[in-house]
Amino acid sequence: MLTIGLIINPFAGIGGSVALKGSDGADVRELALAKGAKQLANQRAVIALESIDSDYRDQIKILTGSGEMGETAASTAGFMPQVILNVNQPSEPEDTHQLTKALVNAGADLILFAGGDGTARDVFSALEKDIPVLGIPAGCKIHSGVYAVTPKAAGVVLGQLAKGDILSLREASVMDIDESAFRQGVVRARNFGSLVVPDSLQFVQATKQGGKEVESMVLDDIAAEVIEYMEPDTYYAIGSGSTCANIMEQLGQPNTLLGVDIVYNQQRVAADVTASELLQYVNENPSMEIFITVIGGQGHLIGRGNQQISPEVIRTLGWDRIQVVATKAKLKALDGRPLIVDTGDPDLDQALSGTKRIITGYHDAVIYRVGLDYSENQ
Repeated sequence: MLTIGLIINPFAGIGGSVALKGSDGADVRELALAKGAKQLANQRAVIALESIDSDYRDQIKILTGSGEMGETAASTAGFMPQVILNVNQPSEPEDTHQLTKALVNAGADLILFAGGDGTARDVFSALEKDIPVLGIPAGCKIHSGVYAVTPKAAGVVLGQLAKGDILSLREASVMDIDESAFRQGVVRARNFGSLVVPDSLQFVQATKQGGKEVESMVLDDIAAEVIEYMEPDTYYAIGSGSTCANIMEQLGQPNTLLGVDIVYNQQRVAADVTASELLQYVNENPSMEIFITVIGGQGHLIGRGNQQISPEVIRTLGWDRIQVVATKAKLKALDGRPLIVDTGDPDLDQALSGTKRIITGYHDAVIYRVGLDYSENQ
C-alpha cells in the first residue's frame, strides 16, 4: 500500500488568467477573485488522481486536509481519503506548513501537492524528514524542478509507484521568483534548496521536460549553484556570454554581456575590465576565481569573446580556479567534439588539455574533454 499525503493550495495560479503574474498574498488573491479569476488547483489535482492506473488505485491510501486542501479533490476522484487535519477556509501558507508536518507524522510515503513555486517553498520549509515529494503544476510560475510536467503526468508517476516500478530518487531544486519584480517584467529567481523526487524523466520536470532541457530553468539552476558556491570577502570574475549573464541577473547586478565583470560579496565592483586590470585583481587577490562559459558554436572556452582572460591571468591564477558553466544541451550540441582553448600561447593550450569539470545545474556537473588532438589529423 502506497500512502500519499495530499496537499492542495486552492488559490494556486489564481492570478494568472487575470494578468497578476502570481497568487502570493491575500491581497493578490482578493484582487484576482474580484477580477473574475477561477480557482483551478482542485480541478488539476482531480485530473492527476484520476490519471492513476485503475489497476493500482486500490494500492493507494490518501491522507489529506479537510475541504479544498485535499479532501474534496480526492473524493471527487473516487478515493476515500483520511482527513488528518481540519483546516479553516480560506487556507493560508501556515496551513500548508501544519498539514505537511501532520502528513509526515501520520506516515505518508510521499507528499503530493498541487500549487506553484510558492507552494513548493511552503512544503520545503515544513518538511523535516527526507521523504519524496511530487508537485501537480497548478501555479502561475513553475520554476521549481519538483513538479510533474502536467497533472496527468503526475498521475502516471503515482501509478508507477503504486505498481512497484523501480524509480530512482534524485534531488530537485525549489525555485521561486520575486513576484513584484516579475510584474515589472523582470524574472529574478532564487534557489531555496532541494527536495527529493521520484525520477521518472519523461514525466517529472526538474531541469528537463520530456527528456529535453528547458533552458531558462537550467540557467537558473546553474546560477543558483554558482551563487551558493560564492564565499564572502572573495573576488569573482564573471565572464562573457548569456550563461554568465544569467548569474549576474540572479545576483541582481548589471552585466557586461560581452565583457568580464568583477563581483565581491555578490555586488559588482568593476565592469568590463581589461586583461591588465583583471591581472591586477588576480595578483592582489590570490583566492580569486573566474567563471566562464562555452562561447561560440565550436565549443571555445578561452580565446573567443573573453580575451581578457589572458595567458598571464591563467598562469597566475591557475586553471583549477577557473570554473566553467554550461548547459548539457550546449555540450551535447558539440557531438563529442572537445572544448577548445586558444590563448595565443600554444604551450599553455597544450598544458590546459585534458578534462574539465563543467557545472551544468544545481549540484550537477559533468566531466568533459578539453583540447584538440592535432595528431588525429596527421
